Amino acid sequence: MIRVFLVDDHPIVRHGLAQLLAAEPGLEICGQADDAASALDALVAAAPGVVTVDVSLGSSSGLDLIREIKQRLPRAAVLVLSMHDEQLYAERSLRAGASGYVMKQEPTDVIVRAIRTVATGGMFVTDEVSLRLLRLWAANGAPRDGAPLDALSNRELHVLELIGQGLGTRAIAERLQISVKTVESYRARLKEKMNLRSGMELIRFAIRRAADPPERATAEPGKPGDSDEPDRGA
Repeated sequence: MIRVFLVDDHPIVRHGLAQLLAAEPGLEICGQADDAASALDALVAAAPGVVTVDVSLGSSSGLDLIREIKQRLPRAAVLVLSMHDEQLYAERSLRAGASGYVMKQEPTDVIVRAIRTVATGGMFVTDEVSLRLLRLWAANGAPRDGAPLDALSNRELHVLELIGQGLGTRAIAERLQISVKTVESYRARLKEKMNLRSGMELIRFAIRRAADPPERATAEPGKPGDSDEPDRGA
């Protein structure tokens, strides 16, 4: 019997997944949590074989939670189950200690297969991600041209996502439970790393990345007149 613990901040998604998995032979749902703090409190007592984790957990990062889980429960396998694109997050998740990455829109049988695979010590990613990782590791992890998002830290990437969701500086500060000044520092680093010249360019890029496939959301030099727009930290 594979004991599965679910961590997801969307109750409907979490409860629906619990019902689907509980109907599968050999799988048992041993606990659920909607954030990192409550998950860490319950995981040791639940003693799961597999923990499913979403990348975004409200004010906390699923990537940080993965590291905490592997420190406290090194024998538990972590499977990331997220709506965020695997091309950007799969590698980060594996580096944090996850054993697999699955998109939420995958059929139930794929998710079940992923759980069974990581529970027995295997790794689970799509063929596309596997090929990408092999190429990257074959090049000794050298940065790839045209992939500025890879230069971002996990927290910077999280802030970029929230900007793309339409959140302003103060709202991001409240969501992440950090100061407005800290958010402004993240925004400044994002502009520098993404080669964006103004706050409006950053907002447009974040929204475009949130709406388009990752390969289309690549930072481009500003068009004529962009540099004249004031950076009001919007």
